[in-house]
Amino acid sequence: MRNDPLIFVSAGEASGDHYGAELITAVKAVLPQTRFTGLGGTAMEQQGQQRVVRAEDVAVMGITEILRHIPTIVSSYRRLVASIKANRPDVAVLIDFPDVNFRLAKHLKRLGVPVIWFVSPQLWAWKRSRLRWVQQRVSKMLTIFPFEQPFYAARGVQAEFVGHPLAEQPLPTISREEYAEKYGLNPNKPWIALLPGSRGGELKANVGAMVGAAKLLGGDYDYILPIAPTISETSLEELKQCMQGVNIHMVRDARAALLHSRAAVVASGTATVQAAVIGTPFVVVYRVSKTTFRMAKALVRYPIEIPAQVDEHGNLPIAMVNLIAQRRVVPELLQENFTAESVASSLRPLLANTPQREEQIEALTEVRRRLLSPTHRTAIESLCDAVLDALKPLDAELTATSNGR
Repeated sequence: MRNDPLIFVSAGEASGDHYGAELITAVKAVLPQTRFTGLGGTAMEQQGQQRVVRAEDVAVMGITEILRHIPTIVSSYRRLVASIKANRPDVAVLIDFPDVNFRLAKHLKRLGVPVIWFVSPQLWAWKRSRLRWVQQRVSKMLTIFPFEQPFYAARGVQAEFVGHPLAEQPLPTISREEYAEKYGLNPNKPWIALLPGSRGGELKANVGAMVGAAKLLGGDYDYILPIAPTISETSLEELKQCMQGVNIHMVRDARAALLHSRAAVVASGTATVQAAVIGTPFVVVYRVSKTTFRMAKALVRYPIEIPAQVDEHGNLPIAMVNLIAQRRVVPELLQENFTAESVASSLRPLLANTPQREEQIEALTEVRRRLLSPTHRTAIESLCDAVLDALKPLDAELTATSNGR
């Protein structure tokens, strides 16, 4: 096998940067002279990627932020395209970040570069029109949720379920006593974890009802609120004001907080997968603007591979754990149904030794099993395998050219 291939990797968000760095390490363990280029964060750069564009320059959120950064985003995109044309990579790995990566995939496909996509965009829920871009531009889709593989396979896309990286992680090793001492928690009380989200807007939307639920449940519990590093000092100060009068402890490690908590309240998103694989019973909450919710409700439609029924309020399930289980195993409190009273009411059966608690724990164990790869290889190992497999036809082509001289 050629020992110095050029691999283009594009990851525009923190999780993608982490996965990309792990991929670079895995490939270099087999082919130490491999060269990496593209879009990435500091983790990928530290592992050897020659960044054409820095992920921190293009990973902006929100309409106003995007509008303000349009010149930078357009310039960065053009530099990436120019780099692909000037130095044609042997293989491209695109990690999530669909708004940029779908457009890069078009140019890569035109150059005949094999495109491997890791972490599927959720076009099975909405923006289904983008499916044709996957069909036209992606050589292989590696999915981290089990229902995604049959969805793509049924639509003519080569796809493989490689497992979810969060399901592969070992449990935190810090003991409950050590955790209690570190954050001033009472080890003799049950703990409830409150995970309102990792962005300032999510904090504003979710913390009020969570704190209200803590007040209703009373002082028999200690409350843990993990703070993401992305939270600004301004949001942190607002949070402290909101928490006055309630014994809530701010911590940094969400996984350890979940592990040692009796139950949790979790905003819809990646944290629900974290809670599921750790096995902590939890309630899912979700609140956005009324306009955004109405639009999402009108647009989201699940394919036959995700059997889902609306609830009594006419809402489809949104929690990933419920989509994986193909039934509602965790309560979902959405929009106006997300109140302090409804959170407290939904938590009480999960805090006591009840059939509801045992049933959810059993269901979460099954969800974690479904998130593990059937091949017993990690997601990054499978991604590395896909990259090496994509390089083999190139080796055959080079050999044939050499023999023909």
